[in-house]
Amino acid sequence: MVEEVAQQPSRNRVAAIDCGTNTIKLLIGALPEVDVREMRMVRLGQDLDRTGRIADEALVRAFAAIEEYAELIRSYDVPPERVRFVATSASRDASNAAVFVAGVRERLGVEPEVVSGDVEAALSFDGAVRNLREVPETPILVIDIGGGSTELILGSTAPDAADSMDVGSVRLHERHLHSDPPTAVEIAACVADIDAHLDACPVSPADAATVVGVAGTVTQLAAVALGLTAYSRADVDQLVLSAEQVHATVERLLAMTVAERLALPAMHPGRADVIGAGVLILDRVLRRTRADSLVVSDSDILDGIAWSIGVSG
Repeated sequence: MVEEVAQQPSRNRVAAIDCGTNTIKLLIGALPEVDVREMRMVRLGQDLDRTGRIADEALVRAFAAIEEYAELIRSYDVPPERVRFVATSASRDASNAAVFVAGVRERLGVEPEVVSGDVEAALSFDGAVRNLREVPETPILVIDIGGGSTELILGSTAPDAADSMDVGSVRLHERHLHSDPPTAVEIAACVADIDAHLDACPVSPADAATVVGVAGTVTQLAAVALGLTAYSRADVDQLVLSAEQVHATVERLLAMTVAERLALPAMHPGRADVIGAGVLILDRVLRRTRADSLVVSDSDILDGIAWSIGVSG
């Protein structure tokens, strides 16, 4: 239970929820001020690539998180018309997505939006780029690696080209990386899968002057590269890593067992098993760019969703 506390009323306060394949995240605030930023690892996409449906136990985990979020939203007195729930890859792909949508509606009192890959890409780009403190060289490539899909978005102030590929950390881990640590053969199969999707992708990473990485795979890699003793948004957000640092950290993570990853002080336990597949996606995209560095952003689609409410509300 979340203890309800009196909050100062704000007619500008919004509540944004991003429901992906691995996580459900919540942001409450009167932007640019943020009151709440929460994340729950629910693994909604558990076995989805194999079964085509959301597992019953995944629904239980997701609904528990949504009930907790609903209580938080009430405690901050955010009206339903200023709440936006965006569901992405897992909810698009599942044969029982209607069960999930009905469960969200019942618990939260708002209609969840199962958005297209194009909408997801636009929200991710806005969330990532709007918060950058340094003016980046354009065009900018935003890489959003999720559990079930990866978005590549190229643009300057808005997306000029975008694509959502059905490769993500959970999906590729379940498909290819069965050993602990993964074998060279498994890694090669995963790389081949990623490269095939990139070959077919209409967005060309080679066109980018600046590369911005968002979402948990990227921020977790940054925390490991820095050797943080605990995850710190202040240390990770806007961090610039050289391409060499990124590739070296990818190799390090792939060589580790899950237990060894869990022993890293800044590693989130909900990412330890699947992060190998996620960082491989980042590695393969970055190798196709002409950029010699990666800008890490801890502002992502969640922030884009929140700003979209402020614009439309």
